[in-house]
Amino acid sequence: MKTTKNVIRKKDNWLHELFNSITQPRELLKILNLESYIQYSELKKNKIFPFRVPYSFVLRMKKGDPNDPLFLQVMTNNQEFLNFSGYIKDPIKEINHIILPGLLHKYNDRVLLIVKTNCAINCRYCFRKYFPYEKNQGKKDNWIQALEYIKNNKKLNEVILSGGDPLMAKDHELSWLIKSLSKINHIKRLRIHTRLPIVIPNRITSNLCQIFCKSLKKIVLVTHINHPQEINKELSERFLKLKNSGVTLLNQSVLLKNINDNPIILAKLSALLFENNILPYYLHILDKVNGTMHFSVSIRQAKSIMKNLMKMISGYLVPKLVCDTGSKHNKLIII
Repeated sequence: MKTTKNVIRKKDNWLHELFNSITQPRELLKILNLESYIQYSELKKNKIFPFRVPYSFVLRMKKGDPNDPLFLQVMTNNQEFLNFSGYIKDPIKEINHIILPGLLHKYNDRVLLIVKTNCAINCRYCFRKYFPYEKNQGKKDNWIQALEYIKNNKKLNEVILSGGDPLMAKDHELSWLIKSLSKINHIKRLRIHTRLPIVIPNRITSNLCQIFCKSLKKIVLVTHINHPQEINKELSERFLKLKNSGVTLLNQSVLLKNINDNPIILAKLSALLFENNILPYYLHILDKVNGTMHFSVSIRQAKSIMKNLMKMISGYLVPKLVCDTGSKHNKLIII
């Protein structure tokens, strides 16, 4: 008898990895030999933002280290349930800019389309953990409405495919969407914001690269990598496939306490990104979403880190330090 797992395994390896993601903190603690450091019974269950991490990402974590920078990004923490002044559900005011289901028009010349509402990994600092996805589903009916809006707004020149994670869409869905957007003359670029290939490198398939290669519009893929430990040999090989497909690669990181709030770590990350044909783009100050205070690095600390970083590496390797204030015009560039 064919099971769902067998069908997925035969058809597409990345879907198999996704299907078999770790969804229980207890399982992760056991794999990493951390049961003596963290008592699972004391952890509260976050029903709003559940636990999820693919096994391929777990393999890059150091066993027996409760301070591992990859582990800290995904492990549930009771501090998520604490309330602090200034921390809210929508700090960058995205809800104010939803003009159609799944379509945000915040900036004059570009729109953001929610392609899929879920992710392969639930990073605990996520700025969209409270986003109203139930009213902004990533489905074809909503995409068709969005395409009509984009066609009728000649001031637009770029469409950002986001989510959730846009690469959670199947290849045939992405192909249809990219071809549809390519028919709109005033759209010059398609930007894809994704973390999925970082946690499941197998998502970068030959078929996906062909879709990008055949696009009539320039494809810019913005990865989300916070620490050099996230990049392994397998991921490097996939980045090379993307480069050879004509994709422009950029990276954005979030400055996170006890994870990458160190100029030496950031310098190593920038160098490693560039080795993989990725240009460091943004280093974000944490968006003040409820339950993320324990990740926060102050702007004063961030400036100090950046000043030291600029002394260590070439200027073109230094990402812009930015803060999203919810302004309609642009992100605030700090340095």
